[in-house]
Amino acid sequence: MLQTVWVSSPGSCALQESGCHRQGKRRSWRCRFVRTIIRHPCRRHAPKRPRKARMLRKIQICLCFCFVSSILYEISLLSGCVFSYLPMAQQYLTPEQVLNLGRSIIFLETTERLEPPPLVSCSVESAARIYQDRPIILFMRGLSNETALDINTSYAAFSLLSSMKNVFIFPLQMESVFQETPLLQWYNQVVPEQEKNWVHVSSDASRLALIWKYGGIYMDTDVISIRPIPQRSFLAAQKSRFSSNGIFGFPARHKFVWDCMENFVLKYNGNIWGNQGPFLMTRMLKTLCNLTDFQGTEDHSCQNISFLNPQRFYPIPYPAWSRYYQVWDKSPNFTHSYALHLWNFMNRNRKVVVAGSNTLAEKLYKTYCPTTYEDLIQNARHRDLPGPED
Repeated sequence: MLQTVWVSSPGSCALQESGCHRQGKRRSWRCRFVRTIIRHPCRRHAPKRPRKARMLRKIQICLCFCFVSSILYEISLLSGCVFSYLPMAQQYLTPEQVLNLGRSIIFLETTERLEPPPLVSCSVESAARIYQDRPIILFMRGLSNETALDINTSYAAFSLLSSMKNVFIFPLQMESVFQETPLLQWYNQVVPEQEKNWVHVSSDASRLALIWKYGGIYMDTDVISIRPIPQRSFLAAQKSRFSSNGIFGFPARHKFVWDCMENFVLKYNGNIWGNQGPFLMTRMLKTLCNLTDFQGTEDHSCQNISFLNPQRFYPIPYPAWSRYYQVWDKSPNFTHSYALHLWNFMNRNRKVVVAGSNTLAEKLYKTYCPTTYEDLIQNARHRDLPGPED
């Protein structure tokens, strides 16, 4: 029951249900109305707590304040705004803390190399620039927990990428990634040394597990981002009626990705390149949709999954992959594209971007990964400098 509390001048505290009363000659009352759920005694006359109890109470308040502050600080680290103010914070976060945000852009390096080549650096940098409010994660098989932090000082590309405020570089620990997925049983039985395409197969499996667990967008390390992808659940058409697995995105725990993992194990054949990659995505999509040819720049949609037009990521098809490393009379503007897949798997001769070559790839580097391009120029200058023997 609500009570009406009247607080008098010093020396008196009374509880009344109606107006303020006068008692005695020339006695004036100064009253203040307070509503309360319980009947409060006057604070002036409340017994004081022992000093030890008051001190203990202060300590409890301080600990609660510190606990709440630490939670708010950790949450703020994962928000886009803090990337602009805390460039060193990423080295103290775990993969789970970053991935649990659910909006990561994920790259994988399943070889043992520790120095990301320029195309990998360009892919990560371009994503970091296009998706400034999202964490960009590069998982590297060659890293371990012991070397993850120290390695930044040994390789130029690590320093370059680590300086970007929303880029995170973590070790790729497959057994941990495959926990709670159908892929764990397969991983425990497979013998990597006997697998013909282990680098690709292990990457195909890892990307499925990571996107299923945490959600976000997966991109190959030869994909250059040029504008944000608006869809959340999507596959990229490499050509009509055929899906790539080089770039795709889904929310966490999406059924389609789970079904892909089950089919990965059920129809596993590591001797056929792509059987667990683009062929897997295509056959699973066909179970849901009647795939048809694309007309113009339209996208297709089926079961709430967007099947994006080849123009979105593959305006230059794989038979013409070398055109990225050629000089164009007039460079295309890629107005219908979100990103460009440079087909590094097809690049058997290892064509690279050369400063001053005026190729299409060089122009893309200049526009979408200028820091990587500047580093490329600096390295070329160092190579051209005469050595002591000269």
